[in-house]
Amino acid sequence: MRKIFFTVIKAFLFFVGWVLAVSLISVPEFENPAVWRFAAELIPFLCIVGMSILFWMIEKRKVQIISFSDLPKNCLVGIIGGGIWLGSAAFIMLFIGVLKISDADSIPMLWLWIFSVFINTIMQELLVRGYLYQVIKREYNVIAAAVISTALFTFMHGGAFEAGIIPVLNVVTMSFLMTAVLEYTHSLLAPVIMHFLWNSAGAVILGGVSLAEDYPHLLNAVFSGNILLSGGICKMEGSIIVLLVNMVLIGFFIVPVFQMKGDFSYEAEHSYQKSGRSRS
Repeated sequence: MRKIFFTVIKAFLFFVGWVLAVSLISVPEFENPAVWRFAAELIPFLCIVGMSILFWMIEKRKVQIISFSDLPKNCLVGIIGGGIWLGSAAFIMLFIGVLKISDADSIPMLWLWIFSVFINTIMQELLVRGYLYQVIKREYNVIAAAVISTALFTFMHGGAFEAGIIPVLNVVTMSFLMTAVLEYTHSLLAPVIMHFLWNSAGAVILGGVSLAEDYPHLLNAVFSGNILLSGGICKMEGSIIVLLVNMVLIGFFIVPVFQMKGDFSYEAEHSYQKSGRSRS
């Protein structure tokens, strides 16, 4: 009971501290919309970095929030995984005719819009699968951390509830996918890269993924036809095709995690030993 109490308190203070820090800092006014959006994304990003460092020090550096080990491998997993994730969903939708690209627009300072998506993605992953995830995993197990982080991630995308069951399931399975990639690579780097490619290429380039309303999109894509396939007003994020792709990729990453020696077995043994009991 004591462990539950202190874990809940730490998680609550971490999340509320971040919310308060973001709410107390106002976004400066800029005439250029790309610069304003960058500032709007930079503030919550810096706040979550600051909160993560603070709680990492409070935990006496015992919680590993991000690891840069196997850097080339994790970058490759993120790039290839993100490309397959978005590419396969878009290709299927193009092939069956529910997605059509009419033309393209010119976007001033496209690089800054994309960089804004990048820091927004890091912010989301640090908030959901950073300190909170790792401390819950340490105190309990991977399943508890995955469920709670997914609940928080879904809460952050509350607009999906107004759109229907498929958009909600897409948000939930996306979160579980990022968690599976995190456990597969033991680094937050690969989920950040995959999530970034999904958001940047899917939203700023294709216009099929929802971000803040002021984000532009390079291609004028039309999603039409069967609402289950096209996603309707939610576009890709409301399509059952994305749901199926999410589930296939979850299986692809999660099976090796269960097969890896030392992951779940180690955590179970570690928790067992912490309780003061010996294994027979």
